[in-house]
Amino acid sequence: MREINDTSISLVKEKARLIRRDIIEMLGQAGSGHTGGSLSAADIVSCLYFWEMNIDAKNPMWENRDRFILSKGHAAPVLYSVLAQKGFFPSEQLKNLRKLGSPLQGHPDMKKLPGVEASTGSLGQGISWAVGMALAGKIDKKDYRVYTLLGDGEIQEGMVWEACMAASHYKLENLTAFVDYNGLQIDGPINEVMSPEPIAEKFRAFGWHVIGIDGHKYERIMEALNTSRDNKGKPTAIIANTIKGKGCSFMENKADWHGVAPKKEEVEKALEELMA
Repeated sequence: MREINDTSISLVKEKARLIRRDIIEMLGQAGSGHTGGSLSAADIVSCLYFWEMNIDAKNPMWENRDRFILSKGHAAPVLYSVLAQKGFFPSEQLKNLRKLGSPLQGHPDMKKLPGVEASTGSLGQGISWAVGMALAGKIDKKDYRVYTLLGDGEIQEGMVWEACMAASHYKLENLTAFVDYNGLQIDGPINEVMSPEPIAEKFRAFGWHVIGIDGHKYERIMEALNTSRDNKGKPTAIIANTIKGKGCSFMENKADWHGVAPKKEEVEKALEELMA
């Protein structure tokens, strides 16, 4: 069990703030991309990369590294920011988001950017990758763990549940899946578009250990990760209640910010709030 203290919480909090800054600057410069879902996931991703995961940016293909797969691939800016901050590539590259020929495309490309474990974008595929990696680790008797992050709208996809069924069948206790539960997708509230409820009960029915948390409380995220490490014989699903557009008051809880980039004056206002 990893220690949770004021120092570790302060570190991930500051890193999450910088991740949100990068997201706003990247998207503002690109003029397109997914803002709301990138911001809602920043605290979870910060805890994973700056507290939980065993990785080495100087050796991104290290055999025993922990793996993270961004199943909701459209939230790529949150992944690009944290990889840059961990030193997988120079931060200067962030300004090339969505430019022609850039390794930082609208969805992650594992062949072009170090630290990206899987090319994701088609919703539902990422957790399938994660199940395969976790199963390989178990067969090879490796100690690494596999983490994935799904959107709550994403779990409307049928293949998500096929992957969940396989994870339980193979008792993948080395697999942890976060659900970024912000309640909104591009067309509006998830429960109006196609309700995935009851989410926790569905994961339990598929044989998973389920934990519910506030996805913006660092201590709760860390506690859930410690619990998932101690869990035996089952994969773990962490249902994280989050706020779409978290950190920027005029974006929060608004589906309109799903796939819209901020304009110049909106970038300035967002950065003023985030850096206050």
